[in-house]
Amino acid sequence: MSVEARLKELNITLEEAQPSANKFVPVNQTGNLLYTSGQVCAKDGVLVSTGKLGSEVSVEEGQKAAEQCMIRCLSVLKDHLGDLDKIKKIVKVLGFVQSADDFYDQPAVMNGASDLLHAVFGEKGKHARAAIGSNALPNNASVEVEIIVEI
Repeated sequence: MSVEARLKELNITLEEAQPSANKFVPVNQTGNLLYTSGQVCAKDGVLVSTGKLGSEVSVEEGQKAAEQCMIRCLSVLKDHLGDLDKIKKIVKVLGFVQSADDFYDQPAVMNGASDLLHAVFGEKGKHARAAIGSNALPNNASVEVEIIVEI
């Protein structure tokens, strides 16, 4: 099954990539590797989750935020590649979780992003991962994610 068909089956809609006004690109390619810039948990330009995990945001809300970050990562990859079926392997996921001082469950939050990749890509979606706690993220986003893929 194609990636596009699987996304549709999962009722996941990718977003149109927005031109960057920043001093970086959303996807950078070197050889057969693509690196995305960090994607916050926004949908249609509005953050779906703000605040710190462990004080203002639940693990379940954080998982949904991580999933939305991954949808944005896939959206910028689709814009760059034109076809997500060109992806051979998800290599690595790096997640930043805005965390209260006593919150230590960043890996559980990042499972939202990892579960989405497994659902969409199957075996090709298995990846290395880091889940890092942060005291703040851009615009108070609860989660930010970047990925590396092989084409």
